[in-house]
Amino acid sequence: MPLFLINARDKANAAELRQATRSAHLEWAKEAADMLIVVGPVLSDDDTTMIGSTFIVEGESLEAVRAWQATDPYVKAGLFETVEIRPFRWVIGSGKRPD
Repeated sequence: MPLFLINARDKANAAELRQATRSAHLEWAKEAADMLIVVGPVLSDDDTTMIGSTFIVEGESLEAVRAWQATDPYVKAGLFETVEIRPFRWVIGSGKRPD
């Protein structure tokens, strides 16, 4: 199945909104564990403040991944300033590789 990179960046001053919806977001992500390759928050230069989210996921198509990502509680809450979803090709590195 093809891979896709999702890069989402929070709106300015959205730390409270992120924290308020974090548990729902994590539950949403856990429900899709079989399609997730790499997932985690993007941090600011202080190495602690979360300012976005990055995913590498398996999906049937770009449209299917866009539709899935639109169900993220963070998206529904209006957390993100920008979201970029692109096809991705894994070349080097270790981790959970798709079959």
